[in-house]
Amino acid sequence: MIYLYYILAALLIYMSYKSFRGGVAYLKYFEQELNRPSSLYMPFATIIVPCKGFDPGLEENLAALFEQDYPGYEVIFVVDSKNDPACAAIETVLRKAESAGVISTIVVAPRSTWSSQKVENLRQAVLHASDSSEIFVFVDSDTRPSREWLKCLTTPLEDRSIGASTGYRWFIAEHVTLGSELRSIWNASIASALGPNLKSNFCWGGSMAIRRQTFESLNIREKWKGTLSDDFALTKAVRAAGMGIYFVPKALTASIGDSSLVETLEFTNRQMKITRVYASDLWLLSYFGSFVFNLVIISSLLIILFSRQNDFNVFVSTFTLAAVSLFSAGKSWLRLRAVKLVFAGQWPAVDDQWFTQITLWLVSPLLFLINCITATFSRRMTWRGIRYELKSPTETVIITD
Repeated sequence: MIYLYYILAALLIYMSYKSFRGGVAYLKYFEQELNRPSSLYMPFATIIVPCKGFDPGLEENLAALFEQDYPGYEVIFVVDSKNDPACAAIETVLRKAESAGVISTIVVAPRSTWSSQKVENLRQAVLHASDSSEIFVFVDSDTRPSREWLKCLTTPLEDRSIGASTGYRWFIAEHVTLGSELRSIWNASIASALGPNLKSNFCWGGSMAIRRQTFESLNIREKWKGTLSDDFALTKAVRAAGMGIYFVPKALTASIGDSSLVETLEFTNRQMKITRVYASDLWLLSYFGSFVFNLVIISSLLIILFSRQNDFNVFVSTFTLAAVSLFSAGKSWLRLRAVKLVFAGQWPAVDDQWFTQITLWLVSPLLFLINCITATFSRRMTWRGIRYELKSPTETVIITD
């Protein structure tokens, strides 16, 4: 049994080292991208914002869309009912933004019967885009983009081999709580999976762009039928066409708000259930990695506590804990340094995350393991007040509405 521990401990140390090297590459990529010269490629774009319910800071998030440093674009807000609480916030923002000179409208989508409501909203919204629009940009209502966000997302699409460009979210809590910070570190580990590899990158629906011509030639609107996840479906279509997905560090968006432990568990479980259905290989990899991590860390602690002081096994366990801690904390620190380059001066609250980012990595794999186990036994989830069951990547059942 002890030999199995040695093998798994060596594997975890190697995995931690590879993760640390990934952190080094992540920071280097951010530095390179942030120093990249600005492009003059800025065709007319359509920003599509699906809204449901009232998110914390919703008005501020939506107002940021009218402050983009971009010559010509329109904003389409889409809801599934005029009685949605988001409508009042949208109308308030539209009144305040009248002088911005940006064309904007509110579209009411039909109630979904076999896709997620978000997907149905997007499918309806693209039909209302201006004929002169060359770029479709999608953004979630709970994110707050910077002034450079639209320009930075659009730039990579000048290269016709790029199928889509994407940013990602970074959670920033208004109040430091365990639930909020655990959600942030959990999400951060996924954010750092993006980088220079155009083939392995994935789209994130909260901040992504695609040329209209590409969107239509890949028949994305039809491929969204029956799906729950707009970004997984788009990622699959772009990859199948042999096109790359460009990760844009400057398109990293802040997602402001607090989260309790229960809300964090619900959010992370939902993400893993979606991953299981749309990217089962990633789900299995997460399952394996989190299982090995927790097994080795717990075994190492038990060996140290119950073995003789000069036992060789104690030395191995101590070395394993030290090496994994060094590499994991180092990865978190490098990732935070990269994110701070983007948010410098805009979100000083990120500076206060250093302690939780370099400590909660120890708890995050346990949360991942719980998420993976939950996804093993259930494909049901509640999202924005609607209960869904994922039958397959192209079949979503609405249980309650």
